[in-house]
Amino acid sequence: MPEAELAQTPDSSLISSDGDAANGVRIVTMGCRLNAYESEAMRKLAAEGGAQNAVIVNTCAVTNEAVRQARQAIRRARRENPDASVIVTGCAAQIDPQAFAAMPEVDLVLGNQEKMQAESWRALRPEGLTVETRVRVNDIQSARETAGHLIDGLDGRARAYVEVQNGCDHRCTFCIIPYGRGPSRSAAAGDVVAQVRRLAANGVQEVVLSGVDLTSWGGDLPGTPPFSDLVRRILTLVPELKRLRLSSLDASEVDDDLVRLFANEERLAPHLHLSLQAGDDLILKRMKRRHLTAQAEDLCARLRDARPGMAFGADLIAGFPTETEEAAQNTLRHVERCGLAFLHVFPFSARVGTPAARMPAVSGSAIKARAARLRAKGADMLARHCLSRVGVTGEVLIEREGVGRLPDFTPVHFTGGPAAGLAPMRVDAAHSYFVSAVPV
Repeated sequence: MPEAELAQTPDSSLISSDGDAANGVRIVTMGCRLNAYESEAMRKLAAEGGAQNAVIVNTCAVTNEAVRQARQAIRRARRENPDASVIVTGCAAQIDPQAFAAMPEVDLVLGNQEKMQAESWRALRPEGLTVETRVRVNDIQSARETAGHLIDGLDGRARAYVEVQNGCDHRCTFCIIPYGRGPSRSAAAGDVVAQVRRLAANGVQEVVLSGVDLTSWGGDLPGTPPFSDLVRRILTLVPELKRLRLSSLDASEVDDDLVRLFANEERLAPHLHLSLQAGDDLILKRMKRRHLTAQAEDLCARLRDARPGMAFGADLIAGFPTETEEAAQNTLRHVERCGLAFLHVFPFSARVGTPAARMPAVSGSAIKARAARLRAKGADMLARHCLSRVGVTGEVLIEREGVGRLPDFTPVHFTGGPAAGLAPMRVDAAHSYFVSAVPV
């Protein structure tokens, strides 16, 4: 998967669907955290453009299942909103706009560039949609800028995401996302700091930096600053921000400076989601990943030494073409060696147009069995992680009544205490996938 970490398990690509839409515009968000951020920016753009009585489906293309679920969401949107305009955007729409335009439920298809442009929403009027204008999708490979869209926060959420990077210059053999997101491009550091400062001023307690290939941030900016430089600037220039969290990172691009920031900056959340994909070196090479297993294991060890209590998650693909039973076992051992507590397991799904789709396939039954084993391993690792947190006291970010997360992303259930914000709590019991805590 791309470095834009999924905001949920891969079995369900829906992030959110706001039923009580402001200004008659409802947004159905699918896929990654970057989509969540862009949906909030679209909400503002659509409102400023005067869009009314519309449902926007912000799609994901990371797997065939995600595309199938996008089609389901579109059909549901039409059934539940028969008089509204149905607008489809996101990666699936960018990659195959004509397929979505051919759906009778769809009024308009917007590309990933177009959805973030104010003029797209100013020009939108339900009565003005025609067959000739229902597809507005340009060549995403021509994109060269990532706009610094200022948002006030994510509606109804305890944390906010900030897009600092978009696109990807790498071509992993299984991944279609570069064709939906275009080349890697970075938001200017000053724009990012301004956005984080705005969110902190509006009471946001935790900001998550998001991107498609997050650690490539800065490669297209003057002086090619490293990603760690951006993290340091935010922590230095926005002292009022309570907590900064990083989204998914490439294990090959975490430099020593970022490791030192984890060691020295308490406000930098001790949790990383790593884009690993496999725990076997031959499979990693066939995926065209940029790291080997020893590098990932060494990184986890160095970070734990620098920041005791550091927690890790990872994306892993089960049943990649040519994967043997030995290779699958190597991935299970890799989970243990890295100490991965939060797994996103993807059964391999061939995407037309990717090199992996032409490689010798693993049987469907083997893919299913290996995915089940990986998920069972993940459940065991999460239970062990939760048990290790008993007795720990930490600041819990409250997500909704009685539910929150520790700085290391451990899910917390509690009774009493405040209804929002950050609250100190002590973990008093561990369960299979969460801990119980009491306010202190």
